[in-house]
Amino acid sequence: MSGRLALVAIVVEAYDPAILWFSRALGFTLKEDSPRPSGGRWVVMSPPSGGADILLAEAANEDQRAARGGAAGGRVAFFLETDDFAADHTRMRAAGGEFEEAPRDEPYGRVAVFRDLCGNRWDLLQRRPA
Repeated sequence: MSGRLALVAIVVEAYDPAILWFSRALGFTLKEDSPRPSGGRWVVMSPPSGGADILLAEAANEDQRAARGGAAGGRVAFFLETDDFAADHTRMRAAGGEFEEAPRDEPYGRVAVFRDLCGNRWDLLQRRPA
């Protein structure tokens, strides 16, 4: 098999606030927003420098609403790499990004954990040059 990870789903409360948040806080672009026969929408957001897209999946029932923010059982689920940590950290905070910690330096680079609007944990990461 030859393949690539193309799309990752994140359960959201509502499409439009999620589109706005991912656009403003993370700088993602809206790639597709199409109606579905079921009455929902197919909403795909793309990161600014490539990688897997994100499907915003509106919670359709109580189980899905309860699962919001738990993409990895409380662990960091997503890793957003940047080539300008300081600028992205500042922009994200100004756009309402909720950081759990101050930026820290690790052997692999500069990192800080943040939560998306649903509560999923992410790393903002600028790798140290090899």
